[in-house]
Amino acid sequence: MSHDSASHQPGRVRLARGVSPWLLPTVAAAAVTSLLSRRDRRWALAAAPLTALAGGMLWFFRDPERTPGPARILSPADGVVQSIDPWPDGRTRVAIFMSPLDVHVNRAPLAATVTSVEHVAGGFVPAFNKDSDKNERVVWHLDTALGDIELVQIAGAVARRIMPYVTAGAKVARAERIGLIRFGSRVDLYLPEGITPAVSVGQRTVAGVTGLDHG
Repeated sequence: MSHDSASHQPGRVRLARGVSPWLLPTVAAAAVTSLLSRRDRRWALAAAPLTALAGGMLWFFRDPERTPGPARILSPADGVVQSIDPWPDGRTRVAIFMSPLDVHVNRAPLAATVTSVEHVAGGFVPAFNKDSDKNERVVWHLDTALGDIELVQIAGAVARRIMPYVTAGAKVARAERIGLIRFGSRVDLYLPEGITPAVSVGQRTVAGVTGLDHG
């Protein structure tokens, strides 16, 4: 099991792993233009929006600590349940849409061994669009006490990179951080046959906390 399990104290907030290439240049530019504006107020025209952008990115890339919820299968993402669809093989797909205001760190829905992590190239239509199934995505298969669980991270119109935190063969705890999608995006979880979803369309979910099943 990795050291990044979910048995942390709630309330603490840190920045998500893998954000430095995006965040550091923006923070640096905001700091430099703010210093220059003290000498020449014209620099404030650049400093103000850069400072606002840096603040927005700090908020977007937040990664709060979570205490896992009691359900057997936990939500892998913060967001809103976009759809619940029966699948031809008997599984049920629960699609969770993450807006730019949501935390974008995704978590393991239950304790598992990661059997595969596959990146699939694709487009970048908005994640709330039905055609976003063809977007860039990362397909996970998790070997769990309930059998194979499939989880799919889907990029949105802005996001151009999905960053897995673990690789095939890793053992993960329930609610453990497993990856990050930059900016608006979607996560689909396929519930095994015979498991009835405990959420409804339009319901908000919290990664690692909200239960997706009645078990």
